[in-house]
Amino acid sequence: MGDKNADAGILFAEQFNSVKYEDLPGEVTAAAKQQILDYFGVALAGAMKDGAKEVRELAIETGGVPQSTIIGAGAKVPAPNAAQANATMTHSLDFDDVHEAAIMHPGVISISSALAAGEPAGGLSGKKFITAVALGADMICRMGLATRPGENVHKYGWHLTTLNGYITSAAVASFVMGMNVERTVNAMGIAYHQSSGNGQAVKDGAHTKRLGPGFSVRGGIYAAMLAERGVTGARNNLEGIQGLYNVYHAGSYSHDLLVGELGKRYETVNVSIKPYPCCRGVHPCIDCALSVVREHKVNADNVKSITIEVGKGPMGLLGEPLEHKANPRNVVDSQFSLAWGVATAIAKGRAALKDFTEEAIKDTVTLGVAAKVKLNYDPSLDGTGLEPARVIVETVDGAVYTAFAEMATGSPDRPLSFDDCERKFRDCLLSMEGVSLKSAQADELVSSIRDLEKLDDAVKLLKLTLWDKN
Repeated sequence: MGDKNADAGILFAEQFNSVKYEDLPGEVTAAAKQQILDYFGVALAGAMKDGAKEVRELAIETGGVPQSTIIGAGAKVPAPNAAQANATMTHSLDFDDVHEAAIMHPGVISISSALAAGEPAGGLSGKKFITAVALGADMICRMGLATRPGENVHKYGWHLTTLNGYITSAAVASFVMGMNVERTVNAMGIAYHQSSGNGQAVKDGAHTKRLGPGFSVRGGIYAAMLAERGVTGARNNLEGIQGLYNVYHAGSYSHDLLVGELGKRYETVNVSIKPYPCCRGVHPCIDCALSVVREHKVNADNVKSITIEVGKGPMGLLGEPLEHKANPRNVVDSQFSLAWGVATAIAKGRAALKDFTEEAIKDTVTLGVAAKVKLNYDPSLDGTGLEPARVIVETVDGAVYTAFAEMATGSPDRPLSFDDCERKFRDCLLSMEGVSLKSAQADELVSSIRDLEKLDDAVKLLKLTLWDKN
């Protein structure tokens, strides 16, 4: 690479222009393929959810040059709009992959961008697709890790996946479009000029939480298209005096976490696949609750009280206000609720897609359990990424059971296998609403992704998602 003292944005652009599939460690390519399989499953399951449906319908209704394919529907629309529709579907369930320490959803950005930008570029080989996803995940996760190290970033109000997604999407799109370093840097600078994304949507239970990544990829691909035509953007877009880290984070970031060991350390391998369809911060609590249910046969009928102990991050984002978290106003509230996640685990003995729906949040049994939840802030559980949790259940006969989770299922220390991801994928297909996928298509999609490096054009995967209306 060039000048090691250059802006991190330039270093990332050089990374995209120098790394080939053959340079990637096997564990990185394996992780990328799992993320791609997971992406298609959660996108298909989320396609008809509020927000996702409207974004897709609007993209088809407004039309335009038929460049890129919308998952499931098969319609071709301008690439930025296809990416937006696909990303919104993928993020609508909050079931997509996540990097816990970075507080980042990488796949929804990198995969949506690569597919949509690759199609009008003349196709995207399986190897190049894997490389785009691996590099994109590494970049956006590094950006999250570098942000205000040692602090709880939630209090600053940014939704980091959306905020960082613009620049990452531009880099991924530039890569699959075959652009050089200079134009990639310009694309990232153009994308930076659009960067935004806030956490108030979670507080208010608004659909815009699930729309954020879609805005990012639409902006990122559009930025790459402009750069390809010679439009320039801020060169020092990440570390400049008015670059992203100084403007958005008051200069509080780590250059080493951002670009240290670039090309040697890939954060792609530290991305987790979610086993439960809700905010990752709820997962340690669900693990605890399920442990108590399975080991001690606890259920809704014999619970007297439940105490959830967490650090400051989950408490503020997922615990308060308890009246909305224990009695969700809408599905978004349930997806971002410690009380609902734990109550569901105890009442149903699971935490599945069917437990986070408009119908589910009216379930009187689960609501009754949620009403018994108390929250305690424990400073010893404070952290900067996915924080540990403790759940204490007291039964009506006076027994007290305590479970503690340091890491959640699906984390790098407790990873899911490709076969586990396939089971999740097939479960997602069972949750499709109003449409369905033929079993032969599902089988071919799984096998194609398992051997993705052999595929001549990854855009073929989109044809395997075409659904039938029920």
